Formats: sequence, structure tokens, C-alpha cells
Amino acid sequence: MSVGLLSLIVLGLAVLGFILGRQRALAAVKGDPRDLHSLPAYYGYSVALFTAVPALLVLAVWLFVQPILLQSSVSALIPASDIAEGASIDLVMSDVRRIADGLDAVAAKAGLSPAALEAMRADMTDMRGRLAEVGVALGADVKPSALEAAKAWRNGEATGRLAMSGVVLVLALIGLAIALLRVKPEERARNIVEEFVKVLLIGCSLIAVATTFGIVFSLVFESWHFFKLYSFKDFFFSATWNPQFRGGSSLGLWPLVWGTLYVSFIALLVAVPVGVMAAIYLSEYASPRMRTVAKPLLEVLAGIPSIVYGLFALVTVGPLLRDYFAMPLGLGDSSSSVMTAGLVMGLMLIPYVSSLSDDIINAVPQSLRDGSFGLGATQSETVKQVVIPAALPGIVGAILLAASRAIGETMIVVMGAGAAAQLSLNPFEAMTTVTVKIVSQLTGDTEFASPETLVAFALGLTLFCLTLGLNVLALVIVRKYREQYE
Repeated sequence: MSVGLLSLIVLGLAVLGFILGRQRALAAVKGDPRDLHSLPAYYGYSVALFTAVPALLVLAVWLFVQPILLQSSVSALIPASDIAEGASIDLVMSDVRRIADGLDAVAAKAGLSPAALEAMRADMTDMRGRLAEVGVALGADVKPSALEAAKAWRNGEATGRLAMSGVVLVLALIGLAIALLRVKPEERARNIVEEFVKVLLIGCSLIAVATTFGIVFSLVFESWHFFKLYSFKDFFFSATWNPQFRGGSSLGLWPLVWGTLYVSFIALLVAVPVGVMAAIYLSEYASPRMRTVAKPLLEVLAGIPSIVYGLFALVTVGPLLRDYFAMPLGLGDSSSSVMTAGLVMGLMLIPYVSSLSDDIINAVPQSLRDGSFGLGATQSETVKQVVIPAALPGIVGAILLAASRAIGETMIVVMGAGAAAQLSLNPFEAMTTVTVKIVSQLTGDTEFASPETLVAFALGLTLFCLTLGLNVLALVIVRKYREQYE
């Protein structure tokens, strides 16, 4: 039984529990709800909660624990001799899981029976190719031990799925029965439901924290595998990026960091002045009618997909910069450049800066403006000497948030800046960024156990630390601003 169908069945039992619990509560007082401690619906909700929550919790824990137990048992089928040099059992098991996922598709395409699938041997003609035909890409040929481990994984997963379905359904039925027996007029059903809602709200507030820890853990775990294969010193102190996928690679971080910061710097040079001045006009000078028209039109830029900006950079902006600036000045002859990507990315960031800055400027107390006008200052003097200094911490926070958005952009850089990893001050030369190389290193039929692939996680961890630092700094500045003026 699939997880989706099982969840629907449990939710259906919960709905049934709600109906039965409400009816049982009303029947206990002969239809007069005034004799109940809580409203009749609360009794239904309490039965539904006792039916669904324990069963769904067991389902979630089972889905988390089963792969761990399967991996610990199936990994024993992989002999040490079948683990490539520099690889690990975890990397081999990732291939095993992909093989297990592809066995059914291979069998369906070849018309194999379940018995024939079990008898399948790894030395069948081009097993790796057969798996690739059904969308399962592997970094190496399928070894007999890996195929046997995949079969064991598949069988164990099927057995576990069947046991999980039985346990979850039985638990839901037991919860339904116990909750119905507890329905009595004096039961504090409303308190039970309200406590559950409180716990649910606490859980929702912790999702962001749990997600952050999960991201950090996955990046650190895979980065640790990378640094076991590649020198920590060479990664952080080398100025050469030259992945070979055949050994002898040079995976220096700094050309990518330089390209990322260079493109982001040019983007902010475009976005910050335009965005801040647009915010000042909309908040201080524009009439209400003009503001209701101009602000939504400006924010339309934020809804344009980044791939469209990339096409604009590739087809329009890049050739214009090449023909009218780069080539006449002798600075290059490529339409892909840092300047191209920076200018287009700056256009994309304008609504981020303008919208946040506009909200911050509008939050400046009107009493400050009135005091300035009372002292004889003009509107321009008030904006320059009172409003902007008061809103400056919040505007700086908006700029830092826009910077973190620029650092994480990929499609505009791919189509506008090129893919050359180099250290250069010429803005009309092609360069690349960390995000582009993360995509390229994980794209294609490559060996996942190689440092050229695992370096993507080390790059991701570096980028995460950079953007996290900017976001934290922006939040600190904005919080200081809000504490001062609220």
C-alpha cells in the first residue's frame, strides 16, 4: 500500500471518528448540548485527533527509520573489495537504492516475470545501460554484489511497507475505539483540542529551525566526504579551478567566489540607487493615485522568472554591450560577461530594494516629518536630513537581503556571464559563480564518489555560510531599527 493511500485511509477514519464522536456526545445527553462540558464538535475533534495523530506519527517515524535499518542490514552484502578506492559504503549504497528503484521499470520494459527478476544476474548485457534507459543514472557498472543488495533492499522495503500499513491501520482503529469509549458529557473535550492546537503551532514554528539543521547536516556530511578525498588546503587556498574527472583536478574555491562577488557587486550598483530613489519618490513625493499605479508596475519585475531575465541578457543586453562598449574599447569580444549578468541581475533586484525600502520609509513616524516642517525645512531637506537617516538601518537591511538574493542567482549568470572560472578585473570578460558550478558538477553521468562531484556540496556549504551571514546581519540591522521606532 502506498504512503498516500494509507494516509488517506487514516484521514478517512478520522472523519468517521469526528461524526461518531459528535453523535455519541449528543446521544449521551439525549440531544441537549447544554448538558455537555464542551460544544458537540469538540467531542468529534477529540475522537478524530486520537484516531489520526498517533497513527500518522508512527507512519512518519517508520518512514524515517526504515531506510536506516535497511541500509545497515543490506550494506553487509557489499564486500570491501567492491568499494572503489576513495569511495565509501554510503556512496555505494546510494547506487544500490537507485538500482532497486529501477529494477521494476527494467523488468516491465523487458517483460520479465517476478521470478525472472529475482533470478536476474548482474552480468546481463549492459545492465548499466538498461537502467539508464529507464532514467536511472549510475556512475559505474553494476557489480553482482550491488545487484543482490538492490534485490535485498527491494524485498526489505516491500516487507516493511506491508508491516507499516498493518501497524498504522491497527493503531488508527484502536485510537478510534478508545476515543469513542471516552466520550462522556463531563469530558473536557475543548481543553484536549486546544492543547493539541497549541502543540501544532509550536511544531509549525520549529519547522524552519529543523529545516535549517537538516540543510546544514546534509551539506556538512557530504562535504566531509569531499575533504576525505581532496585537500582542505588546496580547496581554500588555490586560485585555479580545473576539474578533470580523470584525476589531477585543481578545485580552488577563489575564482568562483570572485565571480560571485563581482557579479553581485555590479548588480547592487544598479539596483540600490534605482531602488532606493524609486522608494523615496513613491513614499514622499508621489500622489496617492500615482503610487497605486507605479508601485504594482514596479513590483511586476519581481514576478518575472529568472530564466526570462537570462534570455534577455543573452539575446539583448550581451550583444549591445559587446558591440557598443567592449569591442570599441578593446576590452573583449564576448557577449557573455560579468557586466551583462550584473546589469540584468540589477534590474531583477530593483523591486526587492524598492519595495522593502518603501515600507521602511513609510514606517518612519510622521511626527519627525512634522517637526522638521515646523522648523521651516522644505520637503527635500526633510527627506535628506530627517527621513533617510531615520530609515537608513532598515534600508541597509533591505540592501543586504537583496545581496543574498544576488549571490544565490543561477540562471542569469549561466546565460549572461558564461562559465569561465578566472580571476580578472575586466568586467567584459566571461566569468562564473559558485551556483553555476554547483549545477554543472552535479549534472551528467558522472561518478558520484569522485571529488569533482562531491565538491558541489563543499561549494554549497560555502555559499550557505556566506548568504546566512548576510541574512543574519540584515535581520540584526532591521531589528535594531524596529526597536527604535515602534
